[in-house]
Amino acid sequence: MFDRETLALAEEVLAVCRARGWHLATAESCTGGLVAAALTAVAGASDVFERGFMTYSNAAKTALLGVPAETIAEHGAISAETAAAMATGVVARAPVELAVAVTGLAGPGGGTPQKPVGLVYLATARRDGETRVARHEFSGDRAGVRNAAVIEALRMLRDHAEG
Repeated sequence: MFDRETLALAEEVLAVCRARGWHLATAESCTGGLVAAALTAVAGASDVFERGFMTYSNAAKTALLGVPAETIAEHGAISAETAAAMATGVVARAPVELAVAVTGLAGPGGGTPQKPVGLVYLATARRDGETRVARHEFSGDRAGVRNAAVIEALRMLRDHAEG
């Protein structure tokens, strides 16, 4: 289901979190649970991976993660502000030390000059309050954008856990 690079990154994330005694969770929109699936594809992930929130709709982002409706109204679902609120919402609602959130536009339609197809915001949040957000414009078809977002989410998790 996942290529070697993705599985190797997932293993690295789990190993770093395991070494720190951390648990992690995900909040996903455009990736539809693929980050959680990549992590749980690794045997033994259950000692680190706690849960995943699949929040495809704006209503789900608000109800499950506490993303303020005003944030979505002002900045849009695909924004740095919404990604950060999703990640911090996970940490506030789950017994984890680290979370990642993904929101974006995988296409093939729906893009605008301001928010083109392939635009993805990712955020990681730690229980200590540190949140990191990254903006990416991935190329390719829907599957390619989603795959690239999964890989980047795993890299961000690993780097935030290490740092």
